[in-house]
Amino acid sequence: MTPEQVRTVRQVRLTGPRLAIREFRLTPDDTAALHAIFGDPETARYLPFEPRDEEECADQIELYLEEAEKDPRTVYRLAVTLREDGPEALPIGNAVLGLEGQRAATIGYVLRRDTWGNGYAGEITAMLCGFGFGTLGLHRLAARVDPANTASARVLARAGFQLEGRIRHDLHLRDTWHDSLLFSLLEDEWVQPAAGRG
Repeated sequence: MTPEQVRTVRQVRLTGPRLAIREFRLTPDDTAALHAIFGDPETARYLPFEPRDEEECADQIELYLEEAEKDPRTVYRLAVTLREDGPEALPIGNAVLGLEGQRAATIGYVLRRDTWGNGYAGEITAMLCGFGFGTLGLHRLAARVDPANTASARVLARAGFQLEGRIRHDLHLRDTWHDSLLFSLLEDEWVQPAAGRG
């Protein structure tokens, strides 16, 4: 595989100890579940957009499905669910992996507010690392975090991501410029879970 080549996966289904990650579905249930995340101002305060209404969330899922059909696929916007709720479980979060060329990608995640504090962000990060480095054959993963979002910064540090620096005035939102902290992890720094080592 050359540095430019990255595998494409059409239908993503990842499982962790407590969570599963799957493609979104354009259904009223998935739309309402995404709205419970993106429509909450407290949850959206660290996202790069304003809180979204239900119609905008339906538009987002439509966009996610269109992106999934592109060849090559360059963005994976995926639904995070609880494994115990089965394959038809409603999303409690959103996970993103966006390819950036040269076998690199940016990852991100957001969870519904009532699920915070359970360690789910760390599990999502581990699954995205396994998907990126293992399945897609990537070399570098990066993540941008609002400096005030100390919980996400801790999650990334625990996963082995290194802080590269602060990007000043990286985002203009709500009439204010916001900085970002840039974290990265390289394939040879990634520590696979013991069960995933071959």
